[in-house]
Amino acid sequence: MTSLAFPCRASPLTPASISPPVPSPCIKIRRSRRAAPHRRLIAARSSSSPRTVAMAAAAAAAAPVISPKENLPPSLTSTSEPPPLFDGTTRLYVAYHCPYAQRAWIARNYKGLQDKIKIIGIDLADRPAWYKEKVYPQNKVPSLEHNNEVKGESLDLVKYIDSNFDGPALLPDDSAKKQFAEELLVYTDESNKALYSSITSKGDVAEETVAALDKIEAALGKFSDGPFFLGQFSLVDIAYVPFIERFQIFFSGIKNYDITKDRPNIQKFIEIVSCKSISFAILCCREGNLIDMLQEVNKIDAYTQTKLDPQFLLEHTKKRLGIE
Repeated sequence: MTSLAFPCRASPLTPASISPPVPSPCIKIRRSRRAAPHRRLIAARSSSSPRTVAMAAAAAAAAPVISPKENLPPSLTSTSEPPPLFDGTTRLYVAYHCPYAQRAWIARNYKGLQDKIKIIGIDLADRPAWYKEKVYPQNKVPSLEHNNEVKGESLDLVKYIDSNFDGPALLPDDSAKKQFAEELLVYTDESNKALYSSITSKGDVAEETVAALDKIEAALGKFSDGPFFLGQFSLVDIAYVPFIERFQIFFSGIKNYDITKDRPNIQKFIEIVSCKSISFAILCCREGNLIDMLQEVNKIDAYTQTKLDPQFLLEHTKKRLGIE
């Protein structure tokens, strides 16, 4: 189902055309003094208990190396030739600005499939005719070309990638968490519409928007074994983070409304997924969640690889909404 908020075609909240993602700076917590990364790490260790320090060191040593920014191809336009379709290559068709496509892209990165699933950028403002005619008749993104078939719909693709490719699982084995995951996935379109309605309105933030944010805040606090929706990073976070990222930017820059105010779980969620530094992660987390955070750093990197510059998103959204 495509939400009215982000239809992944030219719309107020999705730039019509864009090059591959501009690296996005990490959201930082204010500090009275900036230290070099290794000194920040030492400082964090010195303020923690011996047991936490030992576990932190072990987790840091075991954490995978964060991958460099992927060299992405330019978006294909109406004048671009198609790739050699159905030649055995698995291709994920995306628009670099589209939060729905971002979901499947994050899943691909998280499972370490950069060498197995090729990213193909599509310019939605000038999309090639062959994409609809030969690849995906619905003419939307994302879509996945795999085993001589093409599949679509972002959440379906996330589940498909999780089930049909090697790599870490996107859902835990715990039955209660699986059930809660399905509830949250069903709620994504409703929450997006509730938040979008206030962005485009001329009045104050609507009650339904506040209620949606409060529900997300409560959901993030349900499990205590980590800072994410199911405790540990999962497909639920993949479903929500592209939209929470954008709504935080838009509500702050357009409505002068802080979606994290009095919502500590949302604030922590945004801080964590917005930064991929291990030393910063140590400082971001309370001692009790330190090890969980270190183990999640490589998963967060799957998301940061897909981020756009916040200022770019805000400027283009204001322009499309006619806001000076």
